[in-house]
Amino acid sequence: MSFGNLIKDHRRLASAVCVLALALAWTAPLMAAVGDEGLPGDWLSRYASPRSVGMGGATVAVGDEPQSALWNPAGLSWLRRNVVQVTNTVLFDDTSVGGLGFVVPSNRMPTFGLNILYLKSGEFERTNDLNESLGTFTEGDLVMALTAAHQLADKWSVGANVKMVRQTLEDFSGGGVGFDLGLMGQVMPGVKLGASALNLGGPTITLRAKDETYAQEYRAGVSVALLGGNGLVSAEAVNRDGPGTQVRLGGRFSVGALDLRLGYYIENIAAGFSYNFENGLSLDYGMNDHELGMVHRFGLNYAFGGFYATSQAKPEVFSPMGRKPVTKFLLTARTKSEVRDWHLTITDRSGEVVRSYAGHGQPPLHIIWDGKDVAGLPLPDGHYTYVLEVVERDGRQTTARARTVEINTGGPQGSIGVQ
Repeated sequence: MSFGNLIKDHRRLASAVCVLALALAWTAPLMAAVGDEGLPGDWLSRYASPRSVGMGGATVAVGDEPQSALWNPAGLSWLRRNVVQVTNTVLFDDTSVGGLGFVVPSNRMPTFGLNILYLKSGEFERTNDLNESLGTFTEGDLVMALTAAHQLADKWSVGANVKMVRQTLEDFSGGGVGFDLGLMGQVMPGVKLGASALNLGGPTITLRAKDETYAQEYRAGVSVALLGGNGLVSAEAVNRDGPGTQVRLGGRFSVGALDLRLGYYIENIAAGFSYNFENGLSLDYGMNDHELGMVHRFGLNYAFGGFYATSQAKPEVFSPMGRKPVTKFLLTARTKSEVRDWHLTITDRSGEVVRSYAGHGQPPLHIIWDGKDVAGLPLPDGHYTYVLEVVERDGRQTTARARTVEINTGGPQGSIGVQ
């Protein structure tokens, strides 16, 4: 990484710290030292997906999965592809939370999403005033959130959830409806802010003739992209009626197809990882420590269609002096807004750029490369990495998966036919 990029990263990080400090200063008077055990909807407020828990739950300004709508519905507008998400969280006492999410991004219409969460408890013991056992009972909670998110301007989006909740306890059951609102924006390249207000106007559930209303919750945070997009740090302040304010911190670092995460989640260390396959499938795992035991979270995501950029070299192995003297980079880009410019960068094993192509508007269907550097000199045999990056008019970047092409002049060579 160049010295200039390091300076930019430090400036972004300093800006993020200032924004978080202002958020904490605003919420500090609301801090309280009361406990939050047993509050209505507490399990939903404390829920985190495998990805988000690895970031310490600090994802209000990230928006990288369907379930991110549960913390900030505006985040769905930043997703580029159709995504199906399935998650399972294994808690203690044979209790688990299963999730199913789906999102369909759009450029003119709002982006729509759906999330379903179901909590199923193990058997809890019922006792009387003398602590005598009266048998066992179970609890179940179902949440369905319908989300709509839309771009307000080039770099800002708003979103809303309609959240329907159903709770079953022993032989009693009840349901209610609540609403969530969110805002997310990019204040400078690589720096995003997010804020949300959850459980507005409910849900209120009546069990045993007693009304229980989910506590209102307010979140504000910032995320900063570092290391040329391979790194991300985020911080978030969460305020909820009763528990007061909590601070969550996290970071992500990408190494090829592997994303590593580490965070601080509700007074405990959290970690996780994702492995991303080329076909759009990704596997997620997250864990966090808890006073009652370790919590493990698993996820499966499949991304398809939507908005994306791809590049493919054909052939993947060529010889500038043989029968296959050139390779053709096939380029494809489907973007959410108008394309401002594009870049195709080819680097050697040391990461040094040996050849680059760029232009305005949509990238061409293909580019021919003869295996020479920018000065027109033949490059040595070896593997070279190429990446296509498309920048839209609002500054959003869509980067294709990095791939490799090989120059090999050591094999049998033949004449080049002329047609």
